[in-house]
Amino acid sequence: MAGKYTYEYPRPMLTADCMVTNSRGEVLLVRRGNEPYKGFWALPGGFMEMDETLEHCAVRELDEETHLKVSAKDIRLIGVYSITDRDPRGRTVTAAYLVKVDVVNALAGDDAAEVRWWPLNALPPLAFDHAQIVSDGQRL
Repeated sequence: MAGKYTYEYPRPMLTADCMVTNSRGEVLLVRRGNEPYKGFWALPGGFMEMDETLEHCAVRELDEETHLKVSAKDIRLIGVYSITDRDPRGRTVTAAYLVKVDVVNALAGDDAAEVRWWPLNALPPLAFDHAQIVSDGQRL
C-alpha cells in the first residue's frame, strides 16, 4: 500500500563523496559546474537515488563526474558527515569514501566543469566540508 508508512516530518537528503588518491600523493578534484559553490573545487560525489545503496551511489557518481570506473569493493568508508549546515541546498548527510587508484587520466563529465589531480599538500579552497573529509581520509 503506497503511502501507508510515509510521514509528514522533514527528512535529510543523502549523498556520497569520493576522495580519490594515487601513489603520487595527489587527490582528484572536480570543479563544480553548478551552484552551490559553482567554480569551486570539490570531491566527486552527489545525491543517492532511491534504488541504490550509498556505496553504489559513490561508484556511480565517480563514473559520471570523472569517468573513473571502480566497484563497491574498491572503496573504503572514511566517515559520515552530518553537520547541519554542510550544504546550503538543505539538510544533507554524506558518506565519504576513500578510493586508491594508480595514476590515471580522468575526464570531466555530468556537472563537473573540470577534473584535476592536486597534490595533497597544495589543495585549493574546497566546497562544502570537503577539506575536513580530505583531512580525515589522509589518516586512513
